[in-house]
Amino acid sequence: MSMLAAMAYDLFVAVCNPLFYTIAMSPKLCSLLVTGTYTWGGMCSLTITCSLLELSFCGSNVIHQFGCEYSAIISASCSDTHFSQLMCFIISTLNEVCSLLIILTSYAFIVVTIIKMPSAGGLRKAFSTCASHLTAITIFHGTVLFLYCVPHSKSSWLLVKVVTVFFTVMIPMLNPLICSLRNKDVKKTVRSLTTMKLLSPSV
Repeated sequence: MSMLAAMAYDLFVAVCNPLFYTIAMSPKLCSLLVTGTYTWGGMCSLTITCSLLELSFCGSNVIHQFGCEYSAIISASCSDTHFSQLMCFIISTLNEVCSLLIILTSYAFIVVTIIKMPSAGGLRKAFSTCASHLTAITIFHGTVLFLYCVPHSKSSWLLVKVVTVFFTVMIPMLNPLICSLRNKDVKKTVRSLTTMKLLSPSV
């Protein structure tokens, strides 16, 4: 989430202040953004993991998941999970609110800048710049909302498992592809491969 917020700020500078981009997004600032994002993510994960260590488990310890996902571990515990759930709620809410605030504010300025652009070429370039990031945001937040909003009943276990695999495996695999679609050479290669695939049966 923090990385998506940092990317939104990068797009805001690229679209709204393109002439000052190299000054505003200096290598030092980029390093600080990446370091801060990974440090904050590590601290949040460590805090939630430490809160789970306080739980006790008894009876059947079968977890209906492919991995040790947070909600699955909580459901398998036979002790009071109030503190652990409270910590997760605070951290998740803080992360979601802060990242969405940065993303929405950045895109509000980007939309205003795009509306003021007189040329169609500038509009097309701005939308092309933001398309990959918007796709990543939609896939990531949509999957997270689906994963944590679906009630964990027996009838939904299989669906939750599938979505969990998509969230943990497919999204990290898709992100480099989504972001690289901004590159003209990659776009050209994808188009040529698609054309070859469509024409191959008729050859």
